[in-house]
Amino acid sequence: MQLFMAVVEEESYTKAAARMYVSQPTLSKSIKRLEEELAITLLHRTTRKVAVTEEGRVVYDYAKRIVNTKEALDRSLQDMRDVQRGTIRIGIPPLIGTLFFPEIAQQFHQKFPHVTLELVEHGAKTIGELIHSGKVDVGFMVLPVNDTQFLIDRFVDDDFVAYMYKDHPLAQHTQITIEALQEEPFILFSDDFALHDFVLRSCETAGFTPQVAYKSSQWDLITELIALNLGVTILPRAIYEKQANPNVKIIPLVEPLVWRLGIVTLAGRYQSVALKEWLSLMATTTWSWQQYMPIRN
Repeated sequence: MQLFMAVVEEESYTKAAARMYVSQPTLSKSIKRLEEELAITLLHRTTRKVAVTEEGRVVYDYAKRIVNTKEALDRSLQDMRDVQRGTIRIGIPPLIGTLFFPEIAQQFHQKFPHVTLELVEHGAKTIGELIHSGKVDVGFMVLPVNDTQFLIDRFVDDDFVAYMYKDHPLAQHTQITIEALQEEPFILFSDDFALHDFVLRSCETAGFTPQVAYKSSQWDLITELIALNLGVTILPRAIYEKQANPNVKIIPLVEPLVWRLGIVTLAGRYQSVALKEWLSLMATTTWSWQQYMPIRN
């Protein structure tokens, strides 16, 4: 079933075989045996990829549950053998990892030095899929999240502010509206980042579509481009606290926008002792960044 799931997810026998470290003939024979055992066709080839049949989709959904249950059993038994060891797979957007994770890792490592924190870095829009599929145990996501299967703990809130070159005409204001930026070139995160969509929606709500001059997946590159007066943007204040270029200035917005982050797990899924300890640390520790970005009610 794990081999079958890999073919469905990769849409390719070749990629699935490489991912599962088996030969392609071995994988093909395994799929054929599974089809014979179930007396159905699970997959069919199109001109460009391998597609799952309607019956195969049902088998895939049950296979995920079976594999997740088996993994939960393995972890539960491991916890009983040694609660001080294990691996926690954490889905984390690169920006959140840069801003917050070093301190989190340091605090956790001091208490549980033999537990491995395995980071799976993706844009925030992908983290929910990773949690559902079981590829990560927990993830950081931008709130709100409209999924009743998720358990969500608020993590931190931060204000959005306008970023611009220090000598930009608008930089002399104590506050500005988003509308004041409508003639400016924008520098945004790449499309797979939730912050990309957030900025676009905020501008459209203000009555304009921003002129996008640059896109990047790196927050430090974005701030360096701003420092060269190549554009403006709207980003959380926490990024400014992390960057050190004196040519970048931030201006508060007249109508505040809030960047709200949550720690998300899947309801009903087994949680290892190590994961429970990590979640407890996140809920009970006072972090250094909370002095300038407290959670709002």
